Amino acid sequence: MTDPGAPSPGAVPRVLDAAAKATLAGEVARRIGVKAEQDGALARHTTMRVGGSADLLVTAHNAFELRALVRFARSRELPLTLLGRGSNVIISDRGVRGLVVHVRAEGTRVDGATYRAEAGVPMARAATETQRAGLAGLEFGLAIPGSVGGAVWANAGAHGSDVREVLESADVLLADGSEVRLGVDDLGLAYRDSRFKHPIAGAAPEVVVAATFRLEPADADAIKASLDDIRRWRQAHQPLGLPSAGSTFRNPDEGPSAGERIDAAGLKGFRVGGARVSEKHANFVITEKGATATDVRRLVDHIHATIRERDGIDLRPEVEFVGDWAGWPWPEDGGGDSVTAA
Repeated sequence: MTDPGAPSPGAVPRVLDAAAKATLAGEVARRIGVKAEQDGALARHTTMRVGGSADLLVTAHNAFELRALVRFARSRELPLTLLGRGSNVIISDRGVRGLVVHVRAEGTRVDGATYRAEAGVPMARAATETQRAGLAGLEFGLAIPGSVGGAVWANAGAHGSDVREVLESADVLLADGSEVRLGVDDLGLAYRDSRFKHPIAGAAPEVVVAATFRLEPADADAIKASLDDIRRWRQAHQPLGLPSAGSTFRNPDEGPSAGERIDAAGLKGFRVGGARVSEKHANFVITEKGATATDVRRLVDHIHATIRERDGIDLRPEVEFVGDWAGWPWPEDGGGDSVTAA
C-alpha cells in the first residue's frame, strides 16, 4: 500500500515551468538539506512500473525531513503527494504536479509489547522485526507490499487481519501544521478506509508520520511458522515477481470476492495493450515491458464494466489513480488500443 496526498488548500495543480522548478529545488536544498529532482521519473518507484514524472521528486529519509517537506509544500501551496512503497497506485502517464515525497523514514523501536515504526517502514519488515522480538499480531504485514504510513492510510489487511486490529495510535501532522498522537478510535478505520482518505474540504490532507502497534508476546518460532505459511500461500496464489499494484478491486460486502467474480467472467488473461489480468489471481493486473498507465486504467475500466453488466455490482477500485488524470477517459489518446482476450 501507499499514501497519495492531495493539493494543499488553494493550490492549483499546474505544471511548473523550468524556472519555478529550479527555484523550488534550490529552496528545498537550502531549507531542508535534501535534493529535489526536477521531472523525476516515478515508474521506478512503483510496483506497477508505469507512469510519468513528478514536477519535483524528493526523498524523505527520516521523520524530520518528512515533517519539513510537508510543511514546505503547504507553505508554498504546492500540490503534495506522498509515495511510500508505490504498491497501491497507478500514476498517470501525464505525471504528477507539484511535489512528490518518496517516504523512506524507516526508524523502528520495540518497547515491551509495543512496536513503533515510522511511515516509510515496509510492512514486510515490520512483520519480520516483530517476529524476532517474539511479538505476534503483525504477521499479515508480510503480505502487504506497502509501507506503514500507507497501511494506516488504507487500513490495509490480509489473511484475516488488518491494521485496525493491532494499531494503538498514529502520530499525525494535522491540517493546521500541529502534530498529535491519535488513538486508533480517532482514525476512522474501516474496510480499506480511514479519516485520511476524507480530508476536510479546503484543508490540507493529514499525514501519518509514525504508528505504534500493540502486539502480543508469543513464541518467536511459532510466529515464524505462521510467516512461512503466508509466504507459501502467496507463492501459490499470487503473481509474485511480476509488476502489479496488488489487489485491483475491493471485495464486495457480500457474495463472491472480486477475484472470484472476475474469474467467473472469463477475464483471466484479458489484456489491454501491455496490461493484462493475471492468470494466477484474477484480482491482480500485471504489466509487461512497454505498458502504460493508460493501458492499466482502460483494463480496470473494462473489468468494472464487465462485472457491472454481468453481476449488477459496482466493484470499487482498491488501487489509487494518482496524478494528472484530468478528462479521463482520453479518447484522443491512441495508447492502449489493443484489446484482446486470453
